[in-house]
Amino acid sequence: MDHIDRKILAELQGEGRLTVTELAQRVRLSAAPCHRRLREMERANVITGYRALVDPAAVGFGLEVLVAVTMDREDAATIVDFETALAEVRHVRHAERLFGDPDYLLRVLAPDLDGYAAIRDETLATLPGVRRLTSTIVMKRIVDNRPLPLSP
Repeated sequence: MDHIDRKILAELQGEGRLTVTELAQRVRLSAAPCHRRLREMERANVITGYRALVDPAAVGFGLEVLVAVTMDREDAATIVDFETALAEVRHVRHAERLFGDPDYLLRVLAPDLDGYAAIRDETLATLPGVRRLTSTIVMKRIVDNRPLPLSP
């Protein structure tokens, strides 16, 4: 990965719908070498996909909640069962396993407080091995979907 590859990635993070011609112009390459570099980064899973960023509130998810999960048991089978079940909960936007306490941090979307209460009580609290859920409502996003800091 050289400085040109990093420039390509920085441009795509800012505007993922660039054509190869536009991208090549921005990074000062001709289209063919730019296209080769792009395809190689896709093949090597440096670029893992392309997607639209959608405002959750615009599609009915006006409430975002950070949920700290403390596990009752942490044996391998329970962890696998928990993570498998968690991956199926469609309102979980992000889920991360942590060192220390809590064991997991989730970012959950809901239409409103009543909707979150149902998700919490009927789904999250029933997942394998869960001892405690601690919920914190997000008041305001300060930084969201920031591109990786690839340029100096």
